[in-house]
Amino acid sequence: MRITINGAPRDVVATTLAGALAEAELTGRIATALNGSFVPAALRGTTPIREGDTIEALSPMQGG
Repeated sequence: MRITINGAPRDVVATTLAGALAEAELTGRIATALNGSFVPAALRGTTPIREGDTIEALSPMQGG
C-alpha cells in the first residue's frame, strides 16, 4: 500500500505502524504520529495503517 513517511511517499507491505516503521528502518527512541495523532510506542504493534496514511517519526535531539 502507498503511505507517506516523514513527507516522502513510500510503498509498504506492513499492516501496522510498527511494521511500517521497521520497513523504513526507523528504529530506536522515536516519537510517532499517525495522521497527526500521537501514537505511544506500546501501541505501535497494534495500530493499523491504511492506504494514504501519513506517518511522522521524530528522534529526540539534545542541544543547548
